Amino acid sequence: MSPPYLVGSWLKSVSLFSFHFFCDFSLSNRFLFPCLSLIMASSASPGVKFVPEEDNFLQRHVAFFDRNKDGIVYPSETYQGFRAIGCGYLLSAFASLFINMGLSSKTRPGKGFSFSFPIEVKNIHLAKHGSDSGFEEMFAKHSKTHPDALTGEELKQLLNANKEPNDRKGAIAGYTEWKMLHYLCKDKNGLLHKETVRAAYDGSLFEQLEKQTASKKHP
Repeated sequence: MSPPYLVGSWLKSVSLFSFHFFCDFSLSNRFLFPCLSLIMASSASPGVKFVPEEDNFLQRHVAFFDRNKDGIVYPSETYQGFRAIGCGYLLSAFASLFINMGLSSKTRPGKGFSFSFPIEVKNIHLAKHGSDSGFEEMFAKHSKTHPDALTGEELKQLLNANKEPNDRKGAIAGYTEWKMLHYLCKDKNGLLHKETVRAAYDGSLFEQLEKQTASKKHP
């Protein structure tokens, strides 16, 4: 069961992030509005259900957004996944375009460009940016004040330590991911707990948020 501060902070923040991200992106990118139609495109695909590898955190993380479990995540499914965990319409729309447009080609080596921007879950490791950090190693090195949690300052040190030369995109991606996770999921003392980070790594955090969101809609 997720900590009570986790879901409360997330749901309270999504409206602000939705408006801010959508406005900034839409004003600076003329390609956004023609692409919005992709969000609602059907992603139904018959066949064998895809099951992520048990010890592959990246696959399990992304598999939550594979709503029909066919091993491919389309923008419509990314949108549905963000809506399922309580995000607003605008943030969900932005995320579905930003994520799929950014990761699609990386997870489809040897295949041509596709305007449907599919992400192949089995190849998600190919989209891992250079400034990502290992889970256990991260806490072993940087959680000095509390053995199972990171302070804001320790998180800053972690991000600086994991920067790779000439990997500006990876550094920006890593900074955004971790700072947002800390902002949304820290407890009242400003600590980001190991159990919360683990849940984000393996995708179970999304399942917890989906259940919490569903329970609010259908008490």
